[in-house]
Amino acid sequence: MAGLKLQDVRKTFGALEVIKGVDLEVEHGEFVVFVGPSGCGKSTLLRMIAGLEETTSGRLEIGGRLVNDVEPRDRGVAMVFQSYALYPHMSVYDNVGFGLKLAGTPKAVRDAKIRAAARVLQMEHLLERKPAQLSGGQRQRVAIGRAIVREPDVFLFDEPLSNLDAALRVDMRMELARLHNDLGATMIYVTHDQIEAMTLADKIVVLEGGIVQQVGSPLELYNRPANLFVAGFIGSPKMNLLKVTAEAGSDDAVRVASPLLASTAVGHRPGIAPGDTITLGIRPHDLKLDEAGPIGGEVSLVERLGNETIVRIRLDAATEITAALTGQGDVALGAPARLGFDPVDVHLFAANGQRL
Repeated sequence: MAGLKLQDVRKTFGALEVIKGVDLEVEHGEFVVFVGPSGCGKSTLLRMIAGLEETTSGRLEIGGRLVNDVEPRDRGVAMVFQSYALYPHMSVYDNVGFGLKLAGTPKAVRDAKIRAAARVLQMEHLLERKPAQLSGGQRQRVAIGRAIVREPDVFLFDEPLSNLDAALRVDMRMELARLHNDLGATMIYVTHDQIEAMTLADKIVVLEGGIVQQVGSPLELYNRPANLFVAGFIGSPKMNLLKVTAEAGSDDAVRVASPLLASTAVGHRPGIAPGDTITLGIRPHDLKLDEAGPIGGEVSLVERLGNETIVRIRLDAATEITAALTGQGDVALGAPARLGFDPVDVHLFAANGQRL
């Protein structure tokens, strides 16, 4: 069983601590995605798991075995990088099998593994081609095939789709999901693209500043973000956040208001006292046009996507919010608009940024 366990894992470069005590358990066969903005530490953490970066302190176990001081080649992992790193003078067949050849794997065994990987990745017809004759997506499949033939305990992916165009990214996301289903292998995937995280992951690990902000399934993070950072990062378009003041607080109901939000009830929220300053979050897809709604402003942007219409409403000189309206909404640039929402869809966060 090739699970993964990190206990208080830390990484420092001189006086700079970039990974600040990560605790994480990955079950065998899970597809786990590390997501966060550039510089959050996700690639560094992946490289520590691979053994390409030394772990300053803490325990790192793969398959129940402590691997802090184990060489990368002996950890039972295979890594797929952002760059394909293919040998241009070699065929796809030879690129996929090159690591096996270096390891002295018998030719017959090597051939069987290469052809099995090619079948899994649906690239049997590409085996005789050179990298220059392949598309970006095909090259990435070759790089993945090179990892598959090693039969690792854990696959590690470091932003493997970032060099592909938008259409190919969608295709390769589906390929990776299918591959995980076919292999049943443990996979850890790094990306800054939260759409990739939402569509691929069994479990998402949100990182910021070298600290794990939240771990959970995609829908857990979407429906119940633990703090303001996760709320603003997960979801596209991102959640609208407005500072408000509690007008009344009880175990039964809370009303909130601000200069940009008419007094409105937000349902059952224990622990909030009148006068508390809190942050109200509402997702764009939970907003709707409502002439009596508590939010009003001027339409500053309209994006018509056919199945939905993305509208930005300017509330004042410094504040805009986004609404994702179903269908081909009848809204005009510069027109006044009011928005409403169902109180059950509201997210509230305390002054310290944690979910209420």
